[in-house]
Amino acid sequence: MPEARPGGRVGQPAHNGDVDDSVIYQARANVLADLAARALDTPASVTLLEEACSERRWWLEQWVDGEPYIAGLIAQDVQDALADQFGRHERDGLWPVCTRCDGGPVHALHVDPDLGGPDPQWVCEESGQLVAPLGRLATT
Repeated sequence: MPEARPGGRVGQPAHNGDVDDSVIYQARANVLADLAARALDTPASVTLLEEACSERRWWLEQWVDGEPYIAGLIAQDVQDALADQFGRHERDGLWPVCTRCDGGPVHALHVDPDLGGPDPQWVCEESGQLVAPLGRLATT
């Protein structure tokens, strides 16, 4: 029977370093919580999240020191995928929509810092104000 590699799957070789899968799982949980907070935890959105997690796991295998960036990068990947799927002018394509600004056009939040971490947080694109840490968006 093949042995599981540290941080990997059974029979899967480690590349440039061992990957701590809990980093991916925690990032997935945070992004899923934020999707749910904005009622976008649909099968289609969760599929996009799973694809982002899979791709970023590969990225993390190549650069183990990138762990602090994974959660924010996965959130950005899902943001981009939703925008590509629904369009940047549709509400679902603007996930997560800012609910703090009154008046003006509907706009999205963005992940700060731009490279996704460490300690990613949602910031309003218009005002620049902190809205919530990743995984802690308020339900609307």
